[in-house]
Amino acid sequence: MTIPQHPALCIDLHCHSTASDGALTPTELLQRAADKNVTHLALTDHDTVNGLAEAQAAAAEHNIVLIPGIELSCLWRSRTIHIVGLDFDPDNREFRAALAQQHRNRWARAAMIDERLKKLAVPDLLERATANAGGDVPGRPHFARVMVESGVVRNTAQAFKRYLGAGKPGDVKAYWPELPEVVQWINQAGGIAVLAHPRKYRLTATKLRELTADFRRAGGRALEVSTSGQSSGDLGFLKELCVREKLLASQGSDFHFPGAPWCELGHIMKMPDGLEPVWHHFRQVPGNHAPA
Repeated sequence: MTIPQHPALCIDLHCHSTASDGALTPTELLQRAADKNVTHLALTDHDTVNGLAEAQAAAAEHNIVLIPGIELSCLWRSRTIHIVGLDFDPDNREFRAALAQQHRNRWARAAMIDERLKKLAVPDLLERATANAGGDVPGRPHFARVMVESGVVRNTAQAFKRYLGAGKPGDVKAYWPELPEVVQWINQAGGIAVLAHPRKYRLTATKLRELTADFRRAGGRALEVSTSGQSSGDLGFLKELCVREKLLASQGSDFHFPGAPWCELGHIMKMPDGLEPVWHHFRQVPGNHAPA
């Protein structure tokens, strides 16, 4: 593993905790980040900042700089796209109101997944999935775990293959806002909007160029160039997009759970030379040192 700019820094700006669909609590996540020598971390749970306070306390214990983060879902040409927000004000009133609406959208989706899976006759599926999510909105991974516990499937992979994956009964599309609106939320809260894991949308090169251009026109400022599951060819293409649209470059593991070496905290391919790192544009965080 190598990190650009400074060999003493390990910067991971995309990961998840039990506040959304991660397997570790924010405290456990920060402990693992410390074990992996991460120096700067952004907790980017899906559509929520509920884990940030706990993460900040744990970050202080491990002398890790925690950057406020979130991963927001939106629509672009009827496709679900994810936008990471970094270095925003988590207490911004308008931003909080927008998150509350996203929260309601997620509950509506969870209820529909439960309704579509009723034929499986799993007792209290929604309630158990909610408990699996720590009392918050359950996503498909939480439903999958309950299905495994109930003996409906052997493992979560089978749950997705049969019931929750693309085109299956539990594949419920949420009612997300359009991309420009989500970018505006982040900008109004003083943050930086980042187009997350661009190669994971399975878009053609032409479509991805169009998405990136629309994102920049909407006020987006950065592209996630280096993340898990990418090839060197991906890095080169994403560098091209960054340069083409004059975007800042971000990086992050997109860590969700231990045991996946290809998606581990701090294990990020070296960012290509010639790009401007997004962390050079972060505001100073009181009590923390800014990434060099």
